[in-house]
Amino acid sequence: MKIIRWVTGLIIVALFMYFNFFIIESNTLIKLINVLLFSILFVLIRVIIGRTAADRLVAVDILGVLTIGILALLGLFYNESFFMDIGLIWALLSFIATLSFAKILEGRSLDD
Repeated sequence: MKIIRWVTGLIIVALFMYFNFFIIESNTLIKLINVLLFSILFVLIRVIIGRTAADRLVAVDILGVLTIGILALLGLFYNESFFMDIGLIWALLSFIATLSFAKILEGRSLDD
């Protein structure tokens, strides 16, 4: 059953990459944003059906990194600097949230 899931996932990713890079005629930044959005879909699945709390915590952290990447690419595409500012703020908040979640998973309170 595990092999079938891996093969199915590999086929889905290969089809997406084929259509995104060879069929769709658009800007390269748009194609990269599509790849990040597709990656966010898989990370959200891991957040929802993660086996342990640590799996979900790592998935939420990866989700933050992918969001920062999308914001950076949007800033390049629209030639606006406020996307970079939002990405920087998001990175700082994501770091603080990851530290606090890790502390909670250890069983300590936040004021320790």
